[in-house]
Amino acid sequence: MPDDKHIPALRMVDVSKIFARKTLDEVKALDGVSLDINEGDYICMIGSNGSGKSTCLNVIAGVFPPERGGKILIKDNDVTNLPEYQHAKYVGRVWQDPSVGTCARLTIEENLSMAVLRGRTRGLHKAVSKSRRTSFKEALEPLGMGLENRLTAPVGTLSGGQRQALSLIMATITRPVVLLLDEHVAALDPKTAQIVMELTDMVVHRDNITALMVTHNMEIALRYGSRLVMMHKGKCIFDVAGARKAGLTIPDLMKAFEKEAGEMLHDDSTLLVSAAG
Repeated sequence: MPDDKHIPALRMVDVSKIFARKTLDEVKALDGVSLDINEGDYICMIGSNGSGKSTCLNVIAGVFPPERGGKILIKDNDVTNLPEYQHAKYVGRVWQDPSVGTCARLTIEENLSMAVLRGRTRGLHKAVSKSRRTSFKEALEPLGMGLENRLTAPVGTLSGGQRQALSLIMATITRPVVLLLDEHVAALDPKTAQIVMELTDMVVHRDNITALMVTHNMEIALRYGSRLVMMHKGKCIFDVAGARKAGLTIPDLMKAFEKEAGEMLHDDSTLLVSAAG
């Protein structure tokens, strides 16, 4: 049995996903993707609309299974055919829409309590105890938004940025094996997006979280993370990490796309967007 340190946090093995099979609208969203995500990786996944990025996250999260033969392994546990709620034992997720990962009618502390119970059997009683309330305050305080003093406020009263920051804490409060960030700043204005990205970077590094972040934004993909994966037509066509990733520029990414995809990139908006976009 290999040492746990050498077991990837997550493995996608020959994963394909086909939608609308055997119809005129058939789409192969993923085409034999094999990807190892190692403990401590902070991956930025980039690519155009329809390249397969969000489908990757959905398969990992158990929203739908891959085609027969593909496998999803989390810390060597085969979760391929487990329902979504059982994937939640291992996976935290922040969506693009701040309203998706939180419940507007519940308070901040009630939302956090639900996050603590994610992937477990829940009772009908409220799960906010004094000790949990203290831990919630400790988790929220580093955000610098004052949410630790508003635990009984309904989440629907928060701004989009505050709600997304809360979603981040909810997704990481139980220390998931893998954190999935699904274009989680794309719906925010540029200033708020920058704040949430800095908070994301702080939480991921502070807690040494293994993370996979999908983005269209080249500048974000280059600035953040330790590894960059580019997707095109359902395949991973470029994978770079460490010093090589740190030295990349936007023109480098465009050249890499043209080389690996075998297509000319006449307009960079075909692939990604700039920070202003």
